Amino acid sequence: MNTRRQFLITAPMAVLVTATACRRQEPSTGSQSTSTTAGAPPTFGTGAGAGPPVTPETFAEAEKLMQVTMTSAERQQAAATWRTSLAQYLERRAGPRKVTITATDLPATLWNPMLPGITPSSAREQFVRSKNDGVPLPSSDDEIAFATVTQLSHWIESKKLSSERLTNIYLGRIDRFDSKIRSIITLTKDHALARAKQADAEIAAGKYRGPLHGIPYGVKDLLDTKDIATTYGAEPFRRRVPAADSFVVRRLNDAGAVMIAKLSLGALALNDIWFGGQTMNPWLLEEGASGSSAGPGAATAAALVAFSIGSETGGSIVSPAMRCGVTGLRPTFGRVARTGAMTLCWSLDKLGPMTRSVEDAVLVLQAISGPDAGDASSVPSKFDFDATRAVAGLKVGYLAQWMKESPATDVDRTAMETMKKLGMELKEVTLPDWPYSSLMPILFAEGAASFEDLALNNQLSELKVQVKDAWPNLFRQARFLSAVDFVQADRLRRKVALEMARVFNEVDLLLVPSLRDEQLTITNFTGHPSLTFRAGFVEVSEARSDWAPDPANPLPKFNPPRRVPHGITIIGRLFDDGLLGQVGIALEREFAVLKERPAGFE
Repeated sequence: MNTRRQFLITAPMAVLVTATACRRQEPSTGSQSTSTTAGAPPTFGTGAGAGPPVTPETFAEAEKLMQVTMTSAERQQAAATWRTSLAQYLERRAGPRKVTITATDLPATLWNPMLPGITPSSAREQFVRSKNDGVPLPSSDDEIAFATVTQLSHWIESKKLSSERLTNIYLGRIDRFDSKIRSIITLTKDHALARAKQADAEIAAGKYRGPLHGIPYGVKDLLDTKDIATTYGAEPFRRRVPAADSFVVRRLNDAGAVMIAKLSLGALALNDIWFGGQTMNPWLLEEGASGSSAGPGAATAAALVAFSIGSETGGSIVSPAMRCGVTGLRPTFGRVARTGAMTLCWSLDKLGPMTRSVEDAVLVLQAISGPDAGDASSVPSKFDFDATRAVAGLKVGYLAQWMKESPATDVDRTAMETMKKLGMELKEVTLPDWPYSSLMPILFAEGAASFEDLALNNQLSELKVQVKDAWPNLFRQARFLSAVDFVQADRLRRKVALEMARVFNEVDLLLVPSLRDEQLTITNFTGHPSLTFRAGFVEVSEARSDWAPDPANPLPKFNPPRRVPHGITIIGRLFDDGLLGQVGIALEREFAVLKERPAGFE
């Protein structure tokens, strides 16, 4: 089975040959005329024709991409009628492009993970926080900065800590440390201080809005912010300034939170390199923070913000959460409206919190959950969370082979024993041996459609990274995927979703190796919620990278090996995000590994 990485690396290069062939200006083959006889119906393939002429040789080369074989006569027929039978219907490709399709024009077909027969596991709306443990406010600013949102909120609510002081602590840390990790694209200092003063005034007047009131945060720079640049981490958008806030930013404003920075992302949400350089892992500065939510992962790990908002399409919350040793909560597809967020893939993109503890992630998710008219895939949903509820008796599924082999580690296997200790029941489950990477054409096709203008206007070449597994090459190649490929991948997607429904009829949640290609592909395409959080540490002898190996630029090696955090991932039923938080809190308490911090950031 090809992995996602292998698929990216080996994507067909022959598209360049076909592209050249398609541009040949051959003599026109002419076109048929449309009948004007009264009462005669319109017939297919009788228009004037469109697009450049093609030859039988064009189709001979294209067959290598499409995996079909035609006879010489069939190629001749296809070439003679292409401009009238198909090309004339490809107005976006052949022109004159009479209609403008903007970033807010959504596809007519929407992905709904709640297929017929699948119902939410709980219809209860409940939100119970953990009890205030009465920890006194530390004297050290660094200790305050690394505190969890859960703890910070108690100090702010009790007026032991002001939002303005906390905001200045993080601003000071950004000034001291961000040059090491390059996690911030735009610092919003004046905006943050004004919001902090407003929060303090409201709290002093008895108008406490909830656990995020007065808490400084950062958002991945693909969420629109009114009158503040939103760049997508990409050169063509460096000067883009939205006129309105995104839905998630509005929800955080309503919660009284204080936006302090726009955080880095790999250009157009791929990996960890943006126009300002590569965002680095605070735990191991010789390697990237992983992406594309690299900035949220790194800034949260280094305590430059109290929490952050990331996004995921195929692993962009899970991977930097693992690399940077933070918590990433990828919500059920549709729970959080994406209005005002950059679209990479309409049927896959998800927005979620990145924090320094599990309960923090749940607090943030509760604040940003909800539908919005600007996102047709968003839906109303219940949020059932109780931090005090016992986890004994829950059934945890696992795939035995996955837990025995890489990328699973002893940290993952130890987590299984911890679950048993807490009274959870482990149950082996199975999934069909299918080519799950065959779902990826959906992502590539939607991404290429979302950024079509960059391809048509030759702006893909402006992006900083131009290697074979970066978006410029993949978006160009995706133009040569067939609509048939897309439909077949979509049909496979439904089959996979039904298999996951079967699995969740047997168990309450799944424990999976966080970076297993199949699980990242499956659960992102089905829309199931995912919680990744620190569970221990491992040693690495070589820096890690999201990018395909480059012999000309080998990764740094370490002797002796370096000790870095390692996380586990649990997957929940659709819209059962609260249960993930409940289980995560219980496990996190047992693991007891959160106190350690990246060296050099204090």
